[in-house]
Amino acid sequence: MNDRDDYRKPGTISVVVVDDHPMFRDGLVQALSLEDDIKVIGQSDNGEDALREVRRLQPDVVVLDINLPLINGLQVARHLKADRVNSAVIMLTAYHDAQQVVHAMRAGAAAYCNKDITPTDLIEIIRDVAHGQYIVEGERMDARALDAWIQSSIESMGGPYLIDAEEHFIPLSPREMEILQFVTNGMSNKEIAAKLKISQQTVKNHMTSILKKLNVEDRTQAAVNALRRGWVRLQDKHNS
Repeated sequence: MNDRDDYRKPGTISVVVVDDHPMFRDGLVQALSLEDDIKVIGQSDNGEDALREVRRLQPDVVVLDINLPLINGLQVARHLKADRVNSAVIMLTAYHDAQQVVHAMRAGAAAYCNKDITPTDLIEIIRDVAHGQYIVEGERMDARALDAWIQSSIESMGGPYLIDAEEHFIPLSPREMEILQFVTNGMSNKEIAAKLKISQQTVKNHMTSILKKLNVEDRTQAAVNALRRGWVRLQDKHNS
């Protein structure tokens, strides 16, 4: 974060990079540092620190991994959107499927990219989102086109019999993500209720919402999806 004033120069794009793998993060920072119009002003290796840094630094762009310790990238994006932080979020992931893209864009991402993207392509996307564009699967669009794409994708994935499409593929709340973490670690509703000091019925209500949002039929499918996509980690223990 040296030369703090430099990133306020007209035409300079300030960036915060968030990834818990040091080699990947360092390589990305080095690649971005070669660009005259891009300046990395912060780095984080977990979701909670990322939230603090982005709120403090207010960068133009956040390059954000989904699979992070403490809280995942989707949660970070959701918090930033709720806080009306104007940073454009580029979501990076090692796992790709159509539902994951919709979850990311509805959480507040401006772009969604596989982690095997070339530095050249990522740099171009950073410039695009800094100027208000949205990028999904290589396609550049404005806000209206993005909304249309999201709606079309939900209808396509849900099929002709999907009821209340707007209740599917939307970001989980912090409490729902916490419960999903416990489910993934094999805890029963009774155990989760005791852990969180809430009723079993409240846990059941949250689970119903989780299944609907993820468009899955049971808690096992929810856990498998969350693990595969990097939303939760088996080694995480929420000891509160």
